[in-house]
Amino acid sequence: MTTTLDEAFSIDHLLTPEEISWRDKARAFATDRIRPVIEQDFEDKHFRTELVAELGALGFLGMHLKDEGCAGAGAVSYGLVCHELEAADSGWRTFVSVQGSLAMSAISKFGSDEQKAQWLPPMARGEAIGCFALTEPDGGSDPAAMRTRARRDGDDWIISGSKRWIGLAALADVAVVWAATDDGVRGFVVPTSTPGFAATAIDGKLSMRASVQCDIVLDEVRVPADAMLPGARGLSGPFSCLNEARYGIVWGAMGAARDCLEVSIRRATTREVFGRPIGATQLIQEKLANMLVEYEKGVLLALHLGRLKESGRLTPTQISVGKLNSVREALAIAREARTILGGDGITNAFPVMRHMANLESVRTYEGTDEIHTLVLGRALTGLAAFA
Repeated sequence: MTTTLDEAFSIDHLLTPEEISWRDKARAFATDRIRPVIEQDFEDKHFRTELVAELGALGFLGMHLKDEGCAGAGAVSYGLVCHELEAADSGWRTFVSVQGSLAMSAISKFGSDEQKAQWLPPMARGEAIGCFALTEPDGGSDPAAMRTRARRDGDDWIISGSKRWIGLAALADVAVVWAATDDGVRGFVVPTSTPGFAATAIDGKLSMRASVQCDIVLDEVRVPADAMLPGARGLSGPFSCLNEARYGIVWGAMGAARDCLEVSIRRATTREVFGRPIGATQLIQEKLANMLVEYEKGVLLALHLGRLKESGRLTPTQISVGKLNSVREALAIAREARTILGGDGITNAFPVMRHMANLESVRTYEGTDEIHTLVLGRALTGLAAFA
């Protein structure tokens, strides 16, 4: 299952047999189940829910967790799966991130034994879908200002407010809802069948069209006291989950970049202009070489972060480096690829414009370029410049 880039940039000797096995499983799934239908699904704004159980059967959902029913795979294995899925489409890596790195991670990290036993095994199998309700309509970069509130009413909690751009919410069986309380920000495990919970898919998207993002309205949603995540208090809870998802993006965005580069190489060696393949010209070779260099640097950075994560030494600042670099360079590679494809590059005969559009969403969620830049600036100077 090697590709041109696997031969030009070989990292197999840096991976364990188990990691290679996870990668190859994900590449086969992406090749057989996503690629044949993704262009039409993107056109039709269609999310294939039937693939969720297949992802679960392969062990991809919450695969980095060690809870019952979860694979307990290493960070690099998880990253490689994200890499392969996003090479097919960002929407499918996003699904795995929302399910495993956000919703399942929140329950795993902060949930009670009862919450874990109820939700994690069926979520790992793909029998239940979860969402992570943090971002609000006025913006996601300042969650400390959230307006969604939870108040006590006897032994229950009543949650009111709204959330926006919440992945999977209209399909989800359970939502991890973050709300302000008199005791700070707390998380709640809310079955989506609870009265007052309503999720509506956002239409009109020009990006992530084969995925589902939603508005949520919480209208006096009553949940019992044991719905609260007991281990999460303050914003450190949701932030730790976001860092799990950001780590997957570091790998995933480079998957989209790889697909664009591979398409460019094939086109450069088969399209003839002035009596020879365009890849025989110096300008095209320069573009391809520059794309390869940034792709290789991005993957090596992802691998470095994965090894740090496995050793317990990965910091949020380092994750910001990876997220900022991977998405920024993946977009640059996609845009350069479009120029190599010429006019045909704007059509769905090639995946480049779809990747480019999707990456614009990836660039915004889990921290914008600006936020990650300020995270790094604070780390370098010791001075916060967020406001």
